[in-house]
Amino acid sequence: MNHESPSDPREQERLWLDFVARCRAGEAPGFDEHWRAFETIYANRDRQDGPPPVWFPDAERVGASNLRTLMRKVGVDDYDALYRWSIGERAAFWRTVIEEMGVVFERAPDSILELEPGGGVAQPRWLPGARLNCVDSCFHWGAETPAILFGCEGRDGQELVTRGELLALVNRVANGVRDSGFGEGDGIALYMPMTPECVAAYLGVIKAGCQVISIADSFAAAEVKKRLEIGGAKGVVTVDGFVRGEKTIEMFAKASEAGAPPAIVIRQAPGLELKLRAGDRLWEEFLSDDDEFESVAASPETPVNILFSSGTTGDPKAIPWTHQTPIKCAMDGRYHHDIRSGDVAAWPTNIGWMMGPWLIFAGLMNGAALALYEGLPTGSGFARFVREAKVTMLGLVPALARAWRQSETVAWNAWPDVRAYSSTGEASNRADYLWLMGRSGYRAPVIEYCGGTEIGGGYVSGTVVQTASPSVFTTPCLGLGMVLVRDDGRAAGEGEMGEVFLTPPSIGLSQSLLNRDHDTIYYEGCPKGPNGETLRRHGDELTRLPGGRFKAEGRADDTMNLGGIKVSSMELERTMDAHPGIYQSAAVAIPPAGGGADRLVVYAVVADAAEPADLRGELQRLISQQLNPLFKIHDLVEIDVLPRTASNKIMRRKLRERYRNA
Repeated sequence: MNHESPSDPREQERLWLDFVARCRAGEAPGFDEHWRAFETIYANRDRQDGPPPVWFPDAERVGASNLRTLMRKVGVDDYDALYRWSIGERAAFWRTVIEEMGVVFERAPDSILELEPGGGVAQPRWLPGARLNCVDSCFHWGAETPAILFGCEGRDGQELVTRGELLALVNRVANGVRDSGFGEGDGIALYMPMTPECVAAYLGVIKAGCQVISIADSFAAAEVKKRLEIGGAKGVVTVDGFVRGEKTIEMFAKASEAGAPPAIVIRQAPGLELKLRAGDRLWEEFLSDDDEFESVAASPETPVNILFSSGTTGDPKAIPWTHQTPIKCAMDGRYHHDIRSGDVAAWPTNIGWMMGPWLIFAGLMNGAALALYEGLPTGSGFARFVREAKVTMLGLVPALARAWRQSETVAWNAWPDVRAYSSTGEASNRADYLWLMGRSGYRAPVIEYCGGTEIGGGYVSGTVVQTASPSVFTTPCLGLGMVLVRDDGRAAGEGEMGEVFLTPPSIGLSQSLLNRDHDTIYYEGCPKGPNGETLRRHGDELTRLPGGRFKAEGRADDTMNLGGIKVSSMELERTMDAHPGIYQSAAVAIPPAGGGADRLVVYAVVADAAEPADLRGELQRLISQQLNPLFKIHDLVEIDVLPRTASNKIMRRKLRERYRNA
């Protein structure tokens, strides 16, 4: 196909929509043609016209969205006005959200927000006077409606769990918790994959008035031990093991090695020998026969879940979620991801990463079913499961999109029911996400979503009422403002990069840590906002783009100074990952032993089919041509797998340590 390169943005968008129409008509050209069309049509786009859009919401999509319903209720005509209202009238915004979602209270709050002297926006009182249990808000839908669709690697079909069946199991767990002698506030760890039993255990522990201590199923014994001790676990729910990628992962053995407290063990791995310790019990022995349980109501600030930061720098922070945090999860899911009643939401994740609990609340509180798959999400089995489960919202991390693209696992129009993708974990690659949207003929946008465990969700994202450009955020999240601060302390303007500071208060923002001083971590030494606002440190860096858009630049502590010029690791990695010989890369700065300017060291996972004669030289040319010729690669190190956290973030700290110790 031949494409012109107009300079008028409206003509560019018309040509792109013509190309999309041909794709939908059945031409389904290869991705090279998609990329060529994208680059050619938007070649002369003026930076002031904003990032090039590839997905456009039509009137029907906008009209059916949760956001449009909210706009009508509030009385505003466009999204920008809604956002301004949400941060200008925060109590009114959250009152409206709570009403729209039908949050269940045992006792309704006296008000929505109180700011007390001495605490202010950093220590607000949300929903004062209320009594609730957040689990109750997951079950005010019909008992026969789907709650979970569960698929398993190597097994055909899927298991359906209705809301009534899930509630009965949750109640059996809650009764089992009480019958076992656990008291209100006791910590019970979950160290297991995301299965229906995991969801029931999570909700049952909270319903009984206890706290879940979330531990990622990928952690080794030493990391498990650390989290059990920080959380003060008095019990643990785990599995004997599970099979993933034809490899059996022994979970109970690792929990035992970690010195776990008495365990409740689910048999899941066929043929795996199990030797229980004194005090350990099987799941069936723990569950009560009584499937009725009255939820233990508490104040909104009562902790329900101890989660841990991804631990990219040192020991993880232990972050309590409370009964109010799920309201933030569900709000983001409802309005930024457009999760509706009757939808099916999937996100390959685990209970130890915030997206596991997030998915439970964002799905169930909005009337959607959870699509859970036990197995590798990169294989054909997962792709088939997404199609058969009729998933409507599919979450992912950027590495998954790249794996699907390179393995050709996801066929053209393989997922016709997906209305939106959501991406989090790390900054994405524009080509990979153009490919992903193209798989559905550009019927489903990628909602970029960035936040943190200590936020209970996101601070910057997208919507289905705004155009989508690959790897671009379209808006700060509703109800939460942010300021980008440059190195010189000024607010970043258009085209400038700055460190993210949030403007509290917001439901979901943490107000305490178990093993750190919360005020020191998030508020000490922060600048004031442009209008004197209290700012809260977050640590990400973004570039402000025209049209109110943003681009992720990684963590502030992953920004390096090369030749006197500041550049983010992710900017370098995005450039290098475009090389066909690179599967994944990581850029780290290494200070020389004798002092002087940082040296750029690149770790690279080389693509299987690649045989470049001079990979380092080719990467250097890319960096010189697309970024800056002053950025010199000091060393290129090939590596089989990049070290990652449970939330898929590259652990550049470990790579720096590895290089220094080599």
